[in-house]
Amino acid sequence: MSSKYMPSQIEPKWQRAWEDQDLYATVEDPNRPKWYALTMLPYPSGDLHTGHWYAMTPSDARARFYRMNGYNVFFPIGFDAFGLPAENAAIRHGVHPKEWTYANIERMRQQLRKMGAMWAWDREAVSCDPEYYKWSQWFFLRFYDAGLAYRDYAPVDWCPSCNTTLAREQVWGDDRHCERCGTPVVKKNLNQWKFRITNYADELIDGLNTIEWPERVKAMQTNWIGRSEGAEVTFNTEAGDDLVIFTTRPDTLWGATFMVLAPEHPAVDNVTSPEQKAAVEAYKEQAARLDEIERGAADKEKTGVFTGGYAINPVNDERIPIWIADYVMMGYGTGAIMAVPAHDQRDFDFATRYGLEIRRVITGPDGATGPLSEAYDSKTDGVMINSGAFDGTPVDGAARAVTAWLEETGRGKYAVNYRLRDWLISRQRMWGAPIPIIYCDKCGTVPVPYEDLPVLLPDDAEFRPTGESPLVYHEGFRNVKCPQCGGDAKRETDTMDTFMCSSWYHYAYVCPYWKAGEKIHAGDMPWSKESADYWLPVDIYTGGIEHATMHLLYTRFFTKALRDLGIVNFDEPMLRLFNQGTILGPDGEKMSKSRGNVVNPDDYVERYGADTVRGYLMFIGPWELGGPWDPSAIEGVSRFLHRVWAVIVDAPSRPASGDPGEEEVRNLERKLHQTIIKVTDDMQNFRFNTAIAALMEMNNWLVRTKDTAIYDTPAWREAIHNIVLLMAPIFPHISEELWHYLGHTESIHLQAWPQADAEKAREEEIAIVVQVNGKVRDKLVKAPGTAQDVLEREALELPNVGKWIEGKQVRKVIVVPDKLVNIVAG
Repeated sequence: MSSKYMPSQIEPKWQRAWEDQDLYATVEDPNRPKWYALTMLPYPSGDLHTGHWYAMTPSDARARFYRMNGYNVFFPIGFDAFGLPAENAAIRHGVHPKEWTYANIERMRQQLRKMGAMWAWDREAVSCDPEYYKWSQWFFLRFYDAGLAYRDYAPVDWCPSCNTTLAREQVWGDDRHCERCGTPVVKKNLNQWKFRITNYADELIDGLNTIEWPERVKAMQTNWIGRSEGAEVTFNTEAGDDLVIFTTRPDTLWGATFMVLAPEHPAVDNVTSPEQKAAVEAYKEQAARLDEIERGAADKEKTGVFTGGYAINPVNDERIPIWIADYVMMGYGTGAIMAVPAHDQRDFDFATRYGLEIRRVITGPDGATGPLSEAYDSKTDGVMINSGAFDGTPVDGAARAVTAWLEETGRGKYAVNYRLRDWLISRQRMWGAPIPIIYCDKCGTVPVPYEDLPVLLPDDAEFRPTGESPLVYHEGFRNVKCPQCGGDAKRETDTMDTFMCSSWYHYAYVCPYWKAGEKIHAGDMPWSKESADYWLPVDIYTGGIEHATMHLLYTRFFTKALRDLGIVNFDEPMLRLFNQGTILGPDGEKMSKSRGNVVNPDDYVERYGADTVRGYLMFIGPWELGGPWDPSAIEGVSRFLHRVWAVIVDAPSRPASGDPGEEEVRNLERKLHQTIIKVTDDMQNFRFNTAIAALMEMNNWLVRTKDTAIYDTPAWREAIHNIVLLMAPIFPHISEELWHYLGHTESIHLQAWPQADAEKAREEEIAIVVQVNGKVRDKLVKAPGTAQDVLEREALELPNVGKWIEGKQVRKVIVVPDKLVNIVAG
């Protein structure tokens, strides 16, 4: 063994050894408690960046920690391999997305192995593999059979010049133009496939109370689902249309002075007068170029056009004008609103701009009834006015009273509305799982028989510079025989949203490519029941909070749907979620190629070794907060590993003679067991940075005492064996090398986690702060566990405390055992 720490030699050696030994092979062992630890799978972009390392290596460290604590740990890896970047690469480089994707996967596999992580490579799953997306298609058909998959019109971003849909990232600039040709992008309605996630809206909210997820994620999902209680009320137009509106404030119906429709509302054309037709059409075209985020922005100037039509307010029979405005959207509520400018700020701004009536129907808390300078929207203060029989009704509770009256008189009804829309899964792309549907002029919409899955993507697809999906023009793919009548038919050319594949990848891992090469049927299971029963659900999931309202919501819906189909027997996919922060560039900005601040981890692995990079990323600060990459700070972690190596491998520079005293032994034991307690607690709670700090402190202690008589005693040997064990989850390579140097033949990653002895960790004496009225005035030095009455008595007897309470009455003495005594006097 080299006398110097040389990670470039020891890390490849142990990576090969672990692989040869099948050290991380997956075994369903009913005699051991399972622990399914999962980190979000990467997209095969071609290179692992620092963000991957920051997300994955702490997850690996904690998985290793659980393995050393007796759990049968499953820590799988795979690739979320469908998506737009592969298609863009195909257009740029003239290669098939499949070729580009698998070349990237192979490169990233090599990089992932250099991390030294305990990946379960024997359960790897790649979402673009036909034996994977065969089951994605099977899920679609099961959802279709259950009524959860349906086809409906939905808007897409459309480039009229390229004649294709665009992904959000392909729409550039404030003027929203196509990235390829610069043509202004418009909204276009296409008939597309959706999943009925809204069927589970209430359960998706309620289920958040049953899982250990960050409160921020829970709040984001709750707000995204957007459950609102209120009333549905029907306004009749003079053109004969019924305009159904949803409102959370039925108590303000008497203040509705105009209506606003979304420009896409089907009633717009019917209510528009001939005189206003040109203005309405121009506004509709303008609105079609905006996305929903822009249209709904609170700071966006409110614009609109009068249609020339009128509606009748059902509560007072008043005739009110109908406008269209882009801040009203079909995607929320009914696409029509009653505008109450006195009590809604958006309506107030709109009415102020266009000179529309602002009628107050709720008084202020002081009884004010006069003109308003801004909307008054309190739901608890004030009383109803200008509201017929409801005048004088306190606003707190008025909405319920008015809703009951609406139901009694047939003018409306109680309703619950959700901001959540059904999940649009259609993508006008080639590189995705084909939707297994056939269209026949005679039989209509026909699902592909289960036995015919997978519907394969063609290997000879040709991509056009416009970005149009090759499936539309691929005769061999598109033209097909109808499974029902045998006649000529057309295959669906849309593919599935990539979130479809990532909604169940954690289930695929337990038994990837189940029934590979076999025909499958509706009654089959998509994985081994024995493996699923053992591993599922996921115990801990780690990843970024940016996935809160998409992937993390979709996978919860997916699981609930699978439960109702009898495929799983639990309600939630992941019992606990932890969100790590973001690793930033050295300039404190988010890493990006355009900023030139991207840090390539491979360069640092080559220079310092994977263990140093792992340790630095975990030492940078609290994992949930992230932080900037500091090229100089990584040197500190490198020095630490070299110092650990030297403490264990190098002989003392000035060997001491004789035996150590009892106090020396006791001090070393105390420090060791305090470190075990600290590192154990930190690893449990994702505090990797303070765990490393504790290891550094322990090693400094060893450095200081190496040239004393304690060296090479049983206490010393216990200390160095245990520090290596404590380092193993975070620094797997150097700990393995040192473990073998210490005479062991079995891998350190098969060893048990050190157990602390609380008695040995106990301090002989501790300092207890004494405060008077919250300010530190003295301290007591006592044995741990000293009784509270003793601490109170002795604190009051301290001379320095006496002068601060002299002439005052001691009102209370607060004792926090082993920490402080606070005397409240006045």
